[in-house]
Amino acid sequence: MHLTSRADSSLSLVSSSQGTNFAEAMALRSISRRFASRVLSYRSSSVASLHSHATSFGFQQVKEEEKSKLVGNVFTNVASSYDIMNDLMSGGLHRLWKERLVGKLSPFAGMKHLDVAGGTGDVAFRIFDAVNSVKRRALRKVDEDSLEETQIYVCDINPNMLNVGKQRAAERGLGDNKSLVWVEGDAEALSFDDNSMDGYTIAFGIRNVTHIEKALAEAYRVLKRGGRFLCLELSHVDIPVFKDVYDLYSFKVIPNLGELIAGDRESYQYLVESIRRFPPQEKFATMIADAGFEKVEYENLVGGVVAIHSAIKL
Repeated sequence: MHLTSRADSSLSLVSSSQGTNFAEAMALRSISRRFASRVLSYRSSSVASLHSHATSFGFQQVKEEEKSKLVGNVFTNVASSYDIMNDLMSGGLHRLWKERLVGKLSPFAGMKHLDVAGGTGDVAFRIFDAVNSVKRRALRKVDEDSLEETQIYVCDINPNMLNVGKQRAAERGLGDNKSLVWVEGDAEALSFDDNSMDGYTIAFGIRNVTHIEKALAEAYRVLKRGGRFLCLELSHVDIPVFKDVYDLYSFKVIPNLGELIAGDRESYQYLVESIRRFPPQEKFATMIADAGFEKVEYENLVGGVVAIHSAIKL
């Protein structure tokens, strides 16, 4: 198994000054401890009442068969404001993170690519633009036939998210473009053939599936030999002071933004809780390797707020 972590490329840390208010620091740590206590209380109160296999929905334990419906409700509720909220929550940084993701993919003309949980098209449009960029075409001497053969499949389990993506495509003049294919489908049971894709991306989606292992196995199945797997996901911050600030922002600010902008506090409460339940970077890298992938590595961005995991099917 080949696992590599890369140094954070997006955050420069400055040592705390000696004048930092001790009471404020302790208050932040107290908030973090209360969040941890909340996780434990959910676990102890919920597990005993379940009579089938359980999984997490945020900090709650729910039956496996219920999770996909609950997650579906979340994204049905937030579909129309999804991209606006991404801008607000990340201060626009999600655009740079997605550019970094696509840069690691190195799209090429004629490729068959699958973007899972990509309903609004944000990643797919970037891949499309990269393939069609004049500069790349000139450098690689790509002919028009190769461009026409390019197919980018946007797969999402939620039809409302796909409808937003199709509308955005139409606004870009790409409504009838044959290179963009919109597919309603489940990351755990993809409808695509074995060894059919040159690339697979999933951005801010894999933590929402019921069985991460099944989604990874499906990614491995549909990729060709030499195909690249890339996952952009909100992850774990382990820098003490920054973690306290990030927890405060996550649990106090983001749900309030959701209520103010999207009229939906609960969906964004689930969002921040689901991040804490997602496996840490090293554990997730091991899961990717266990699915059969080679050359597994990850890169932390903004101190681990997000991470990009990459791997190859050999």
